[in-house]
Amino acid sequence: MRAMKHDGQKYQERVRKLYERHKKLHALLRKHGADILESENFKKTQAHIQHGTMSVHNHVMNVARYSLLLNSKLGLRCNKHDLIRGALLHDYFLYDWHDKAYLSQRKRLHGFWHPGIALANAEKEYQLNDVQREIIKKHMWPLSVVPPKCREAWVVTAADKYCSLMETVGLHKGHGAKAS
Repeated sequence: MRAMKHDGQKYQERVRKLYERHKKLHALLRKHGADILESENFKKTQAHIQHGTMSVHNHVMNVARYSLLLNSKLGLRCNKHDLIRGALLHDYFLYDWHDKAYLSQRKRLHGFWHPGIALANAEKEYQLNDVQREIIKKHMWPLSVVPPKCREAWVVTAADKYCSLMETVGLHKGHGAKAS
């Protein structure tokens, strides 16, 4: 009986720590990306599916969170402002890449072209610095051929690959409708 009570306390403590970590990450996202999170175009990313049932919105939020966690766990000392803004905007392409009838032949190679489209869209709405541009432009490495030059871009690239894999194999599940 005593062991079960102790296990329950461990579980509650673990849940409390996870909740506190989530609150801190959310506060950082709001601090550095409030203008992005509140923009109409960013809100529209909730309607487009990225991988499996994951919306683009939830995907970039996950990538931002995992980028912060990687930075912290590995002690990389990335600029959090640039890391968050680049992660939130890395897939700012603003179209449904699953709709083959709608997309031009060029856009059908979505993996190759969307970083440039996302960067152009982001530059129309936000003041970006060179690090943020690098994150958006190079997040698809090695498809982007030229590797990232800064730590922040490497971190977002790694977080994006991890999140994409988890979403594609169904370990991170979204709340969107399945793309047809």
